[in-house]
Amino acid sequence: MAEGRSDRRLLTPFAGELAAEFAGTAILILFGVGVVAQVVAGGIGDHDSIAWAWGLGVTLGVYTAARISGAHLNPAVTVALAVFKGFSWRKVLPYALAQTLGAFVAALLVRWNYAEVLAKADPGHTIKTQGVFSTLPGNGTLPVTQWGALRDQIIGTAILLFLILAISDERNSAPLANLAPVIVGLLVVAIGMAWGTDAGYAINPARDFGPRLASFFTGYGSAFRDQYGGLYFWVPIIGPLVGGVIGAGLYQLLVARFLPRTDTPEPGRTPEPAAQAG
Repeated sequence: MAEGRSDRRLLTPFAGELAAEFAGTAILILFGVGVVAQVVAGGIGDHDSIAWAWGLGVTLGVYTAARISGAHLNPAVTVALAVFKGFSWRKVLPYALAQTLGAFVAALLVRWNYAEVLAKADPGHTIKTQGVFSTLPGNGTLPVTQWGALRDQIIGTAILLFLILAISDERNSAPLANLAPVIVGLLVVAIGMAWGTDAGYAINPARDFGPRLASFFTGYGSAFRDQYGGLYFWVPIIGPLVGGVIGAGLYQLLVARFLPRTDTPEPGRTPEPAAQAG
């Protein structure tokens, strides 16, 4: 009986971490996919409003989950932290699943709320509005191949992880007064404004696959394919996972190893409760 109580005590914090990753990623998608639906289907707003809403969604998602789980909100972040920062490998798959489920549920809510507008703009639920939920090479219109989109996702996610580690590294000039989520959000805005052409800057497997799955289950039969008819869903999964490790590795190589050593917890670990830390 005592062993069972101990198991529950061990499980509860981890369950909280997964719930936080689910909630934080859902917040991200509610703003991100929601704004794309508003622009593409409703005709309200433009590329800049998309970039800003995604960035604000990241900021709010990070504030939601940071204290409990570290607010990865992205399997590419989770994998990179496991490779370079000591984050537990046994948590990687559960984190990724929680993130993807959060994205899926939030995308279903956006799909439901914008059902009438989407039906008006695209009655057949085709490639015309498929990009509301998931990314496409060249955003579905420009002459970019799958391999070009894969290259883009590797580069874009490498930039993301390099700078996330720079921003969150307390041995570096980390933002003060809990401003790191705001700076990370601005980073996503900047990536959207500079790297959104070739593949829609998914830079996050959960952000792309969760809503892609939601759209497939709600009438978008071509959800897993691009405008050329080829299977595309793997590109925003593999590209970010590879790019995230490259970006984090470059940060370690070019910056982190030259910084002074401290005893602060590594990024990606769940902060200890105050009572335990004392």
